[in-house]
Amino acid sequence: MQETIKNLENNGFEVIEVATSKEAFEVAKEFIKDGQKIGLGGSTTVAQIGLLDYLSKLNNIELCNQYEEGISKEENLERRRQGILSDLYITSCNAITKDGCLVNVDGDGNRVAAQIFGPKKVLLIVGKNKLVESVEDGFARVRDIVAPLNIERMNKKAISMGKKPHYNQDNIANKFAYINGDREGRTTIILVNEELGF
Repeated sequence: MQETIKNLENNGFEVIEVATSKEAFEVAKEFIKDGQKIGLGGSTTVAQIGLLDYLSKLNNIELCNQYEEGISKEENLERRRQGILSDLYITSCNAITKDGCLVNVDGDGNRVAAQIFGPKKVLLIVGKNKLVESVEDGFARVRDIVAPLNIERMNKKAISMGKKPHYNQDNIANKFAYINGDREGRTTIILVNEELGF
């Protein structure tokens, strides 16, 4: 893990290593400031550590929360668009390579777009299960682990809402990103020594 951290830092990413999801939650809270516009990328990890619930209860920020119950499809899309123009964008990453690069996949592309450009600051919370040897391994992880689990999760959610399950490899994993580095100080990765998310 230390070699990966060093390479991430060499590529312009700030890395904060923590042992547990509880620590990750506490560190993440330090990035949240009064009056910020905060965007969200689809992330099981952010929900798992309790950060999504925490953010949704704050009244001192503008949260572009596409997960709010009862909003229309149009409002969901608009909130995702607004998230790309945020002060702080919070999400996770599908894979991090040993040489310090980020590999991601997305359905609509808002999460990968925001990691590339738009938000002033990006905060990624990433479990150790996302660490891979190479870019090829990263895309293999996306194909063999991330996409199938997300398809299952999204189809179950659709069924629970009385909708027809329609997610598959063609519509949940059709926009990919490989990020070799970032402007120094823009992206912070909280690297957690636990398995989190997909």
